[in-house]
Amino acid sequence: MTRDEALEILHEFTKNKNLRKHAYAVEAAMRAYARKLGEDEDYWANVGLLHDFDWEVHPTLPDHPLKGAEILRERGVSEEIVQDIVSHAPDVGVPRDSLVRKALFAVDELTGFIVAVALVRPTGLEGMKPKSVRKKMKDKSFAAKVSREDITSGAEELGIELAEHIQLVIEAMQEIADELGL
Repeated sequence: MTRDEALEILHEFTKNKNLRKHAYAVEAAMRAYARKLGEDEDYWANVGLLHDFDWEVHPTLPDHPLKGAEILRERGVSEEIVQDIVSHAPDVGVPRDSLVRKALFAVDELTGFIVAVALVRPTGLEGMKPKSVRKKMKDKSFAAKVSREDITSGAEELGIELAEHIQLVIEAMQEIADELGL
């Protein structure tokens, strides 16, 4: 699957600009992890780009991502990509038993949290450090819907220290800051 093919599916089902930006952020973080781990950057990026493509159509679990998986299969998307995408949701029976699956879970919530932190900083993503993200994580009322447990357990599953994980994702998002509006 090419990025253009993935974007076509994303844009067909995701009209909300912020959800699209989330997809781009996860795509960038997945590409960065693939690069770090010596994996297929385009494949990992496409998994990230499409992971929430069906959220507007199916905003509740387990419809998201299971019904989204049906759409992807109808579009001829490989079962490997479909299963990797489905794995990011809890309790759907697809284990996070590969690096791509662990990375997707690890970056999903973190990208959203980093966006929230960037929005309250005068410089956005510029100059952001893991320390400032971790400080905001302690404030339970800040971006309250973001699961801190998912962020920390995602890093643990990947076997990477939390500060290093946050730094890698910040840097990936900084590369596309203009596209993210940050």
